[in-house]
Amino acid sequence: AISACEKGGKWEKALHLSSLVTQRNLQMDAMTCSALVSACQKSGEWEKSLQLFSVMAQSQVEYSAITCNAAISACEKGGQWERALQLARGMLLTKVQPTTITFNALISACE
Repeated sequence: AISACEKGGKWEKALHLSSLVTQRNLQMDAMTCSALVSACQKSGEWEKSLQLFSVMAQSQVEYSAITCNAAISACEKGGQWERALQLARGMLLTKVQPTTITFNALISACE
């Protein structure tokens, strides 16, 4: 359901659904967290996207290049090029393989 909200641009609904998951003491998986980060990023809610990414990293939910790409794209939207570079460094440290999308997002963030 959260992924459907992401695709439909309904970031607020996605956050609401995630809070219901948390209230029921259920764990969100990497795919769900990625959908949340991406939903906020695509809707221009870059600060919320980065906040969710940080929570995800602290919760030790394993994330993928897709999640990192969404967070780096959020940095681009917010003019946070230094943060984008930090996220890319973090990918390398956690052995998450950057993709062409990662590098394109980094270039856009640094322009």
